[in-house]
Amino acid sequence: MERLSSLDQLRAWHQRAQAALAEPRKVLALCSTGCRAVGSLEVADALEAEIDRRGLGDTVTVKRTGCHGFCEQGPIVVIRPERIFYAHVEPDDAAEIIGRTVLEGELIERLLFTDPATKQKIQREQDVPFYSKQTRVTLRYNGVIDPLVIEDYVALDGYVAMAKALSEMSPEQVIDEVREAGLRGRGGAGFPTGVKWGFCRKSPGDEKYLICNADEGLPGAFMDRSVLEGAPHAVIDGMIIAAYAIGASHGIIYVRAEYPIAVRTCRTALQQARDAGLLGKNILGTGFDFDIIVREGAGAYVCGEETALIASLEGERGMPRPRPPFPAQIGYKGKPTNINNVETLANVPPIILKGKDWYQSIGTQGSKGTKIFALVGKVKNRGLVEVPMGTTLREIVFDIGGGIPENREFKAVQMGGPSGGYVPAQFLDLPIDYDSVNEIGSVMVAGGIIVLDEDNCIVDITRFLAEFLHNESCGKCAPCRIGTRQTVDILTRICNGDGQEGDIERLECLANVMKNASLCGLGQAAPNPVLSSLDYFRDEYEEHIREKRCRASVCESLAGTLERFA
Repeated sequence: MERLSSLDQLRAWHQRAQAALAEPRKVLALCSTGCRAVGSLEVADALEAEIDRRGLGDTVTVKRTGCHGFCEQGPIVVIRPERIFYAHVEPDDAAEIIGRTVLEGELIERLLFTDPATKQKIQREQDVPFYSKQTRVTLRYNGVIDPLVIEDYVALDGYVAMAKALSEMSPEQVIDEVREAGLRGRGGAGFPTGVKWGFCRKSPGDEKYLICNADEGLPGAFMDRSVLEGAPHAVIDGMIIAAYAIGASHGIIYVRAEYPIAVRTCRTALQQARDAGLLGKNILGTGFDFDIIVREGAGAYVCGEETALIASLEGERGMPRPRPPFPAQIGYKGKPTNINNVETLANVPPIILKGKDWYQSIGTQGSKGTKIFALVGKVKNRGLVEVPMGTTLREIVFDIGGGIPENREFKAVQMGGPSGGYVPAQFLDLPIDYDSVNEIGSVMVAGGIIVLDEDNCIVDITRFLAEFLHNESCGKCAPCRIGTRQTVDILTRICNGDGQEGDIERLECLANVMKNASLCGLGQAAPNPVLSSLDYFRDEYEEHIREKRCRASVCESLAGTLERFA
């Protein structure tokens, strides 16, 4: 396409893209990212072949989208504009879908979703409980647009917020809007985004950097990956606005190399934006210069910490450094640097477009907007869930997630990744936001929720998490390097039936030393699973140590396993 050189040209492009979107045609949307693991690409090929065979190319199209969220039901095909929802589709279903549903308007009963609670067949996507109880802001494009077609994003108000910021707002006004909206960082401790931008804006220096942290390393978490794969232009849009606000001319998307689809999708989207004049010199004739590159990380969990991430970008081993100075003062290449995660940046365009009052109307007093959770583990409906801050755990696990399979008893969720804590059944009705979760000894961090039932052993899971954190420790500081090793040794001994009196007290002592003396967030948060499990499930530790029994019959060396099969 021709490179845009003015805001008027962008507006005209936006109008053309909207007009093209409004043309009457059938669209069969299906995930081409995560669901390719269960054959979605083969389904797409079969649908396209059937469309070609029938000569329907002018009126029916297959749209290969990002993740629809309901991973449990993949491959999913949504037929628009009716939004007919078909689950577990196979290539052999293609001819019937085109012939019966697209051409004749008949529903295929066996492909409809069955609500596990009511046993009823559901026809429309918006009526599936998994979706009907969500509020999609960050995921609003997933399952709707082709992430590799920039016109799809532009047609749905893409880059309109960027144009508004560059043409109608000063950098300070952008920062104030984001700060007053109440957006907090979605990748860590929930620090206010506008305040963080303000620090970098005020730092002296003509050269500044903006980094998108896509180094998502939480076991069971795939939020950032799905946003990058499903709507990369939403992140780029947010990055341009953020760069304008802080005065940055260089942008970097730091993404783990284990996300090859996200890497390819981002690079394609960046080139499209560059070709369209949305990145580079003198963007849209506004005089603002900004470009973005992709850098791949080696997958070290510690590189989610800002200074370790910067060290990795600079070619050094990913290890944190003491702060201050903070990256906003001295960051990448010694220049002022702002780091935000994927979800945070994707929230920026709708805030600028719809305003702070709209965003403030979602969520709780201290935590505004929505949050994406990766809902996995012992739950019927697994996948990506986006809900307003303040939604209860019961709503997430039972209303959206469908509850625990086989009518087993809910035990807890492990929230916030390996450095998060446990939220037991007594807090099922607690509104989930940054502050409430912290008060009960857990963290929200990037938003992983692993559901546990009565067949899970808390001691064993805590051992697994501690082992992960030990393996991911950079080893720079002794409290983390040695403390995580000793924690793993004690937990392993307890799980093997060799627990001793005093082990619980040793774990607590180690946890407090790591929490207070570790250099970075990894070591400081590493004790969270131990402390949280001892707060709510101390009796399981005591059974392991004193009775040599694992009530869940998971720890094979303990008598509980033998009793179960006796």
